[in-house]
Parts: sequence; C-alpha cells; structure tokens
Amino acid sequence: MTCPSPEVLPPVGAFGGTFDPFHRGHLRLACAFRDELGLAEVRVIPTGASPHRPTAHASPAQRFDMVTLALADEPCLIPDNREVTRGRVCYTVETLESLRATWGPTRPLWWLVGADAFAGLMTWHRWEDLLTLAHLAVALRPGFAVEALPAPLQTLWHTRQAADFPNQSAAGRIRPLLLPPADISATAIRAALSQDHAVDDLVDARVLDYLRTARLYQTESRKIAP
Repeated sequence: MTCPSPEVLPPVGAFGGTFDPFHRGHLRLACAFRDELGLAEVRVIPTGASPHRPTAHASPAQRFDMVTLALADEPCLIPDNREVTRGRVCYTVETLESLRATWGPTRPLWWLVGADAFAGLMTWHRWEDLLTLAHLAVALRPGFAVEALPAPLQTLWHTRQAADFPNQSAAGRIRPLLLPPADISATAIRAALSQDHAVDDLVDARVLDYLRTARLYQTESRKIAP
C-alpha cells in the first residue's frame, strides 16, 4: 500500500486498546480500518491507566514495545505512546483532544471502537464531546442490534450515519464497519503462554520473541524453573 500524499490532508485515524498482548487480530483490525476508510495514517495507541478495564498484566512500556514491533512493516500504522506516558487514568476524550492538537481542527479524524464499546459509550467520560472531536468507526460483531442500544445511542446511530462517507467534515459522523472477524483472545494468549503452549499463529514473531525474552505472562513457578 502507498501512503496518500500529505499535501491533500486525507483522513486520519486512531485505534486504542489495552493490547495485552498486541496480537494478529489487532493488526488485522488496524489494517482493515486503514484500508476501508482510506486513511493516510492510523495511530495505534496502547492505553495507559484505563478507567474501564483492570490493570494490564504487561507494563505500559512493554505494551508500547509490542505495538512498535508488530507495526514495523505496516505502512501508515504508527505506534503512539501519548497514553502510556501520561502517568494517570486516560480518557478517550482527552486523547482525541491531544490528537486534534497534533492534526489541527479541520482534518477528518476517525476513532475506531468495537460494537460492545459503542454500546457502553454513555459510561465514558464526557462522552457527548467525542463526536465534536472525531468521527466514530464502529467495528460490528455478529448479533449487533441497534434496537438493543440505549435510546440516546439509537438516536445518535440513526442521525449521525455517514452513508456516503464523503470525509468532508472533521468530526461528527458514525460509520459501521464490517471488518474481518478476528477470533483471537488476548486472555487466551496469556493463558497459553503461562502453560508454555504455542501461540506462533496468533502473535507476530517479533512480539513473541519479546514476550519470551521478557518472560511475560508466565506464572511465577515457570519464571524460576530451570
């Protein structure tokens, strides 16, 4: 893939997650997000301290290292450490404000969220400000039903659709994405690594070498075993 010319200021995107560890499912999702929306650049942002998830097993620095290794050969996918260096609970709205400071107020900016995350959007800090800062690309999953969303989100879904995807505005639209399924679980990968089971088909080889060298996700008994 050839990155679009920066002079035309095409749309850009961001994809955040715990990435504990970063696996091939994450990479496929980031690539599909980039390609389907024609994004010039996607910032892949490991979370720092999340208000919605328990503490990650790997440190913020380790998770950023994994993202950096996995994206080494991917055009226009850029590891971004703005959350892991923040040193406190990180809110998506603040990250979007930071990205706006990087890219300016007029460039189309897309934030990728999963369907489950979108369904819980009203629990997010300053959630009503999100669409003033970015468009939302929602990665659908089997069984997703708009009718099951809270009423305010149903209204948002129906009134903010970007059906023609013109990318003429900087923020404010919602686009559902039928991205390739990635039936890969970070929890299952951690469990497999704790038992020294093979995960070569689930994790990039460079990331796997990093995990083995750092002995991440291994039980204490296995860490000290000869």
